[in-house]
Amino acid sequence: MGREIERKFLVTGSGWNHGATGKRMTQGYLSLDPDRTVRVRLAGDEAWLTIKGRAQGLVRQEFEYTIPAHEARELLALCTGAVIDKIRYRVGYAGHVWEVDVFHGDNDGLIVAEIEMDSEDVKVPLPEWVGDEVSDDPRYLNSHLVRMPFKEW
Repeated sequence: MGREIERKFLVTGSGWNHGATGKRMTQGYLSLDPDRTVRVRLAGDEAWLTIKGRAQGLVRQEFEYTIPAHEARELLALCTGAVIDKIRYRVGYAGHVWEVDVFHGDNDGLIVAEIEMDSEDVKVPLPEWVGDEVSDDPRYLNSHLVRMPFKEW
């Protein structure tokens, strides 16, 4: 069984982006059911279909499959709600890799950092550019941002 253990934080300042390179991503949702979201993501000529279950604390089921980019473009046209436009940066800090998402379009101004862990008990050192933790705030889920974008908060 696939699973994801993830913490999410707001980003403060610009200390995270020294030398970081990002990848533009477009993603949308074929299902926004909180018990089973189905996401399609396109990044250049790479694409994925991802199914996620409801979170139990920091843990949730996650199954991700590579799909052809042309199929992802067709699936994005079938998605519910708006489509997320963001640039994802991978940033190393203290032996861990953080993913920093800089949102555009209706979510412009929102910058979120995520760290995936092997266990909920792992103590991850927090970089100075990490602000408030929002792991338990559903407004920061991408599946929520397609329905209620950041600009409308």
